[in-house]
Amino acid sequence: MLQGPSDTLTLILAGGKGERLYPLTKTRTKPAVPFGGVYRIIDFPLSNCLHSGCERIFVLVQHLSAPLIRHLWRGWNVFHRPGRGNLEVIPPQHKLADLWYRGTADAIFHNLDLLQGLRPRNVMILSGDHVYRMNYRRFLAAHEESGAHVTLAGVKVPLEEGNRFGLLENDPTGWITAFREKPEDPAPLPGDPDHCMASMGIYIFQTETLVKSLTKDARNPSSSHDFGKDILPALLDEGARLLAYDFSGNEEVPYWRDIGTVDAYYRASMDLLKDPSPLNLWDPEWPFLCHPDSSLPPRIGEGTECRSDILSPGVRLEKCAVTGSVLGPGVFVGPGARVEDSILLQDVRVGPGAVLRRCIVDAGVRIPQGAAIGLDPEKDKRLFTLSPSGLTLVPTGLPSEEGFSETLI
Repeated sequence: MLQGPSDTLTLILAGGKGERLYPLTKTRTKPAVPFGGVYRIIDFPLSNCLHSGCERIFVLVQHLSAPLIRHLWRGWNVFHRPGRGNLEVIPPQHKLADLWYRGTADAIFHNLDLLQGLRPRNVMILSGDHVYRMNYRRFLAAHEESGAHVTLAGVKVPLEEGNRFGLLENDPTGWITAFREKPEDPAPLPGDPDHCMASMGIYIFQTETLVKSLTKDARNPSSSHDFGKDILPALLDEGARLLAYDFSGNEEVPYWRDIGTVDAYYRASMDLLKDPSPLNLWDPEWPFLCHPDSSLPPRIGEGTECRSDILSPGVRLEKCAVTGSVLGPGVFVGPGARVEDSILLQDVRVGPGAVLRRCIVDAGVRIPQGAAIGLDPEKDKRLFTLSPSGLTLVPTGLPSEEGFSETLI
């Protein structure tokens, strides 16, 4: 019999393509995208699991999974110590047909045999591509005390952003009365006309409810096999008890970001530089764990200006100016260069005299001496990708004749 908080097995969905995060997802799945310097996005739900005592975990992978598997193998062996739980990476099983997973529910359905032998009372389903801090013990306790068939974590979002999410509508006691996937006309919260309740894509199912609902859905040829579009509305129609867990009102740090777009990724990264930061990476009571790619200390050379930055291990700054930026492991910025309000991933090298402003530079890219990026959108869009807000993304694989070269991770 599985032991742990509320006898719960945790499944993490980590196979998404992350098309709206392209080109950051050009060589890696979305949960493996670097964030905050030394982290990958999946480090945040995994850290929450560790601190919450949820230590029997299956990570379901699919698209461009090699960088993610490598990261989990190197950085998360903490789950494999004697007396603790276990973390296992599960590739697509192709049991019924030679197909990739067709939706979030389909991914779980094809792995229901993972429950055999463990016999968990509950199954907690997490997304591997959100940045947040959450005590799952409280979430599990609310589920157990209520007797709900399913408990959904919800977070308050501005009403004008509600059409980006699956929205929960519930009565004053928390029981969900409706679930609408990305509605054009979001319904405001009772007594709060400026906000609505968005699903965080975090669920706790009674195991029996999960197995029955997924099996029934798999037989439905018209289903898209998605929790938000199909499973949850169907359960409501059948009279199942679905509970809304208010993340905003139950967490000490009610910070949650679905960084599904480049602009959202950038905003969440810049949140880390605020004073105080809404997501404290330096809290000794709740550290977010990772595997740093370099054990070398950062070095700030004489004559360097460095303000409001995150500097990862192995960063070297030589007589340059870096302000309001997040620099990943092994980044080098040469003499006379300026980096402003930018994100540089692992092993980026910025040549002497180059200028970067509001840029995201992917791992291993070499910025030539004297280059100016992020200053002239018309010029930038010939080589690079521009986000809707005007960020300049410099991807790997740039043409060598333009003075760029790359090193893939």
